[in-house]
Amino acid sequence: MQIALATTNQGKIEEIQAILAGPDIDWLTCADVDDWPQIEETGTTFLDNARLKARAIAGRFGIPALADDSGLEVDVLDGRPGLNSARFAGPEATDADNVNALAEELRAGGLKGSPARFQAAVVLAWPDGREVAAGGVCEGRVVLEPRGEAGFGYDPIFIPDGFDETMAELGSGRKNALSHRGRALRALKRRLDEEGPG
Repeated sequence: MQIALATTNQGKIEEIQAILAGPDIDWLTCADVDDWPQIEETGTTFLDNARLKARAIAGRFGIPALADDSGLEVDVLDGRPGLNSARFAGPEATDADNVNALAEELRAGGLKGSPARFQAAVVLAWPDGREVAAGGVCEGRVVLEPRGEAGFGYDPIFIPDGFDETMAELGSGRKNALSHRGRALRALKRRLDEEGPG
């Protein structure tokens, strides 16, 4: 089965391919296409945005497309950065910019950390309109000092419940086993297995 990955985020591409690794999937990614479409994320939920991206890419290439939308919700910031996780420090922000902006806002408020969670929604959409969706959550807390070199996004300042290491310190195998994206993708795979071919 050929599936287009509806993202230009290299970290997400690598994680999704690792979590869903298998000989039965031929991935089409932005690295394979010169004019990969940029999809505006105008939804009001992670699921909305994942659906927008999956539908657009499935329509563009005429094959099933898998999209993820995800973000970090920090309790003391009323759920921010949330849908704006990738743009928390501005539209052209890097991962480091976003991490630093979040840590600085917490530090300025005298907040040493907070319960938080990573949320992910994934959608597999076919050109004929069929869709399968799933979600995943990873509860934990944020810290002010980044730790670890692995992962991407807010991984260096997020410690999952039950661990002392940040996501960036866990390594890809352990991270993918407990992450929001890993949980969402495995739930999606279970739904596809239950539905069978078609």
